[in-house]
Amino acid sequence: MDTAAPAQREDAPLQAAPLTGIRRLSAQDTVRARIALAVDLGLLEPGERLPGNDSVASALDVSLITVRRALVSLCEDGVLERRRGRSGGTFVAPRPEKGAVREISAYTADAETVHRLIDQRLLLECGAAHLAARAGGPVRTARLRELVDAMDEARTWADFHELDADFHREVAAASGVPHAREELGAVLTRLHRYFLPYRMDVLRASNAEHRELLGAIEAADADRAVRVAHRHADTLHRTMFVGLDPEPPGH
Repeated sequence: MDTAAPAQREDAPLQAAPLTGIRRLSAQDTVRARIALAVDLGLLEPGERLPGNDSVASALDVSLITVRRALVSLCEDGVLERRRGRSGGTFVAPRPEKGAVREISAYTADAETVHRLIDQRLLLECGAAHLAARAGGPVRTARLRELVDAMDEARTWADFHELDADFHREVAAASGVPHAREELGAVLTRLHRYFLPYRMDVLRASNAEHRELLGAIEAADADRAVRVAHRHADTLHRTMFVGLDPEPPGH
């Protein structure tokens, strides 16, 4: 009997590449890191109430039990606190512990990836906005207006997020280019892995730009549509992913 060890396949890796950045985190750790980072950066303020667990689960694309466990652990870390009673819920602690969640480092390690994704989004959205404005027409923009109005009514960052993603996919669809919606949607899905909760006043300002872009598309003003889309996407480098890197590579 041949007892020799089987030969290593020539095309098999000698060693799996180590997981880096957020790829090494569990689902629970991603929730911990995203909420803790938002608190550390002041995107969620002391005393601010978090949306319901089901809304957080939907916005962060994880299970309800994952959210429950993550929030309990963040309370134990002093980042959040639970309050009972009719006006109870989960709140940012009055004096939240900063730097208490080591998993945050996985997000800062992915800064270059984040900025490259934002640049991909910028290119796709500027092109889509230009073509959507050239196509124009109330039929193509009716859904965009519905989404902008709904974002004005959104009460939490969790509610706002899904509407925001739908708006940008609809702009791509309005371009009339086959598969544009899917192409932009793929980039948005990858960016969503880095999504952080954000203050509603900033999201309201973001929606004002949505409304400005909608106006340019309805007016068939392609140049203005591109300028607004460029400004809107480029702002992500400085705001939505603030703290990952002060300046994107090559900017």
